[in-house]
Amino acid sequence: MSDRTTHWQNVYATKGEAEVSWFQDSPTISLDMIRAARPDRDAAIIDIGGGASRLVDALLREGYRDLTVLDLSANALDTAKKRIGAAASTVDWIVADATTWRPMKTYDVWHDRAAFHFLTDPHDRAAYVERLRLAVKPEGHVIIATFAPDGPETCSGLPVQRYDSASLAAQLEPDFELVETRSETHRTPWNSTQAFQFSRFRRRGS
Repeated sequence: MSDRTTHWQNVYATKGEAEVSWFQDSPTISLDMIRAARPDRDAAIIDIGGGASRLVDALLREGYRDLTVLDLSANALDTAKKRIGAAASTVDWIVADATTWRPMKTYDVWHDRAAFHFLTDPHDRAAYVERLRLAVKPEGHVIIATFAPDGPETCSGLPVQRYDSASLAAQLEPDFELVETRSETHRTPWNSTQAFQFSRFRRRGS
């Protein structure tokens, strides 16, 4: 296993779902931005670094039928599967690193609230963006949330790269066009706050 995989396997083996700083009972902004992309209920949606996130639960409740969750940690995905129950069998669960994964299909919506800001090496960021190009359909949407410029400098003991919408857009150009951005002050389970930015991009048609 890579160092990244080992780290996240350990996190989810030793901490409960609501014992991590990024826990959200309801992923409101993510849902709003997915709705704004206007995918139909058969649209292919992937959550990158989804881990034990409750976004997939919410999307299932809203009737989406082609859902994929990708994460480095099998432990994280197992937590989500157990929580969801029988409906988990309708979701495609992928244990992989988003920088080395080989997409087997294309997606209408790519969502990431967890992975990109941990990629502090430019080579890893370039590899991630190459997967975006392979995996997102022309006119498809990409939603990436990262720590904002005034957000934390580390998370889960790891350094992060902070962004505003402009600096994030510079990472994705020229293939992806910024459509909207939103700010969030995330409240952790222990009542501290973290500044996030959410940006939605549209893949330029080919």
